[in-house]
Amino acid sequence: MHAIEVSHLTKKFGALTALNDVNFSVDVGETFGFLGPNGAGKTTTIRILTGISYPTSGTASIFGHDIQKDTIAARQSMGIVSETSNVYDDLTAWQNMIFSAELYHVRRDIREEKAKELLTTFDLYERRHDKAHGFSKGMKRRLTIAMGLVNNPKVLFLDEPTSGLDVQSNLIIRDVITGLIHQGVTVFLTTHNIEEANMICDRVAIINKGTIAAIDAPERLKKTIQSVQSIVVSFDLVSMHQLDEVRNLSMVNDAVKEGDKFRLYTEDPATVIESVMEYARARNLRVISISTLGPSLEDVFIKLTGLQRTGGLIHAID
Repeated sequence: MHAIEVSHLTKKFGALTALNDVNFSVDVGETFGFLGPNGAGKTTTIRILTGISYPTSGTASIFGHDIQKDTIAARQSMGIVSETSNVYDDLTAWQNMIFSAELYHVRRDIREEKAKELLTTFDLYERRHDKAHGFSKGMKRRLTIAMGLVNNPKVLFLDEPTSGLDVQSNLIIRDVITGLIHQGVTVFLTTHNIEEANMICDRVAIINKGTIAAIDAPERLKKTIQSVQSIVVSFDLVSMHQLDEVRNLSMVNDAVKEGDKFRLYTEDPATVIESVMEYARARNLRVISISTLGPSLEDVFIKLTGLQRTGGLIHAID
C-alpha cells in the first residue's frame, strides 16, 4: 500500500484547468518534493489531498482511504501545514497547541505532554504563555508546524514550510523535518527552494501548467540533462562589465553573476576554462578560484518548466 496514491486527477475552475490528468504515488516513509512555478498546481494538489477541495475527476487516497469517500479516516493519519499560518493571534502558544490537539482528537491525557514536547523542540516553550500576535513570522511558522505535528501524523503535508523565514527558524524546521524522516514519517513537501528539495527529498515531481513534467530522484533527474554543465569562476577584481564580457567568451551559452563569482553555462567545459584563463591574462586579472559543475536540480527545473535565465534572474518564456 502506498502512503499517497493519485490517479488521473483533474481539477477545473471554469475554463481554467488547474490539474490535468495527474498521476503519482508516494511510498510509506518517503520524502516527496512537489516543485513548480507559481500557478503550476502545487497548492491545488495539496488542497485535494487533504480533503479541503474536491477534484473535477480522478481519485486520491491516503494509506488506502479515498479522500472523498472516506475523508475522516484519511485525515486521521495526516498532519497539515499550509502556506498561510493557521495560528490564532489572540491565543497563547500553549492555547494554540491544546486547541489543535482537540481538533485532531488527541487523547486528553497526552495533550499537555505533546504540547510541551513540541514547543520545546521548536524553541517556543519559554514563550508558551505569550499571545501569538506578538510573535515574529518565523516563530508563528514554527508554531504552525508544531500544531500540525500534535497528532503524531503518519504523513505530513508541508506547503512552503521555510518560505521567507529567518536563518534560525529555517534551521530548526529543517532539523525537525530530518528527524521526522528518520522516524519513518512520510513527508509531502512543496517548496520554491530547489536546493532544499535536493537535500532532503527521495524523489521530486516537477509540475508545470497542471501537468507532471517529470518524477524521479534528484540525481537521476540531473543526469537527464548532462549537456547543461557550468564553470564557476571568481577574479581578484570585479567590474560592472565583466558579466557581458564572460558571457561572450567562446563556447559559453549563458552566464550569471552569483555573489562575487560568475557561473558560465556550456557544453564544452575544457574550452571555456581555456577562454577564461586567456580572458584573465588579457585584462591582468588573477583567477582566485575556478571549478566545473554538473547540472543542478535548478537547471532541470528551468529546462522542464520552460523558464529561462536572463542576467542572473529566472523569467517565464512567453
